[in-house]
Amino acid sequence: MERSPVHPSPGEPGIQRVSTVELFFDLVFVFAITQLTGLVAHPHDAGDYLRTALVFVTLIWMYGGYTWLTSNLAVELPLQRLLIFTAMAGFFVMAIGIPDVFDAGGLPYALGLLLVTAVHAGLFLTAPTSSARAILAIAPYNFGAALLVLAAAFVRPPWDWPLWGAAVAVLLVASVTRPERDFRLSPSHFVERNGLLLIVALGESIVAVGLATAGLPVAATLAVAAVLALFLAASVWWTYFGRDDRRAEHEFGRATPAERGRMALLGFGYAHFVMIFGIVLIAAGLEVGIAYPTGPPETVGIWNLAAGLAVYLVGDAAYRRVLRIGPSRRHLLTAGLALLTVPLGLRFGTLAQMAACVLLLQPLGLGGRERSGWPG
Repeated sequence: MERSPVHPSPGEPGIQRVSTVELFFDLVFVFAITQLTGLVAHPHDAGDYLRTALVFVTLIWMYGGYTWLTSNLAVELPLQRLLIFTAMAGFFVMAIGIPDVFDAGGLPYALGLLLVTAVHAGLFLTAPTSSARAILAIAPYNFGAALLVLAAAFVRPPWDWPLWGAAVAVLLVASVTRPERDFRLSPSHFVERNGLLLIVALGESIVAVGLATAGLPVAATLAVAAVLALFLAASVWWTYFGRDDRRAEHEFGRATPAERGRMALLGFGYAHFVMIFGIVLIAAGLEVGIAYPTGPPETVGIWNLAAGLAVYLVGDAAYRRVLRIGPSRRHLLTAGLALLTVPLGLRFGTLAQMAACVLLLQPLGLGGRERSGWPG
C-alpha cells in the first residue's frame, strides 16, 4: 500500500519526495561509510574506535545538515545543483582522507569539511522558509568545528586529539541553544530521507561482505555465511521499516513545528547517528569474520558484530522513545542479548554468531507488523 503523505501546514516546506539529486548525493556517503568501516575492521588499539567516532560525528553532522537543507529547498535550479555537486566533491575529499585523517589525510579532510559547511550555509540562506534565518544560529558552530578540525591538521599527535574533541563538543553544544526550534521541515520528505540514509549504511555492510569474499574459493560454508550476512542486514532493515516508519511520519507530521524540530534533532539526529555507527561496526565485524565463518575467529570481528548490533538497537530504542512510536524496552533487551553472542562466536565462529543475531532480531521485525495497526 502506498504511503499516505502528510500535507504541510501553511508556512511549512511543500517538499514531499526525495529527489534524484539527493539519491545521487548519497553515493559519496556510501564511500565515506566504507572508509570509516576500514578504520575499525582492523584496529591497532582501542584508540582507533575513539578516532573513528570523532571523525564520524563531524561527517554525519554535516551530512545530516544537508537532509535539513533539502527538506527546505527543492534543488531544481542549475546553480543550486552545481553547488550540491560542489558539496559532493567536498564530502568525497573528506572520505578520501579518512584512512589517514590523523596524519596526511587530516588537511584534505578539514578543507573538504570547510567547503561542505560553506555550501550548506550559503544554500540554506536561499531557502523560501523561515529556516533561512534559523541557519544563522547554527552556522557559527558548524564553522567553528570545521576550523578546529583544520587546526588539528597542523598539530602533531597527541595534541590533535583535544582539537578533534573540541570540534565535536562545539557541535554538541550547538544543540543546547535549541536552534532547531526555528527550522521548518517537511514531514514526509524528512522521514523518507533519513530512512534512506540507513539503507545506504546497510548497503555498505553488504558491500563489505562482497569485498571480503573476493578471491576466496566459493565453498558451501562461505556461501551460507554470505547469505546469513544478507539476512542479518535484512533483519536490521526490518526492525526499522516494519511499518513503524509510517507511524514515525504520522507522529512527526502531527507535532508542532517546535516539537518537530526537537524530534528531528534527537530522534532523526542523535539516535540515527548511533544507529548508523552501529551499522558501521556490524559491517566491520562481517568484513573480518566472513573469510573464516567456521574457523578460528578473529576476536575483533566477533566483538564488532555483537557491539555493532547492540549499539544499533540502543539507537533504535532512543529513536522510538523520541518519536513515540511504540515500546523500546524489547530493543534494549535484545541489545543486551546481542552482546551474549560473543562467547558463541569465539567458540564456534562467525557463522554461528550471525545465525544467532538473525534469530534475535526476528521478534522485533515481526512485532512491528503485529502492533502497527496500519492496513495492508
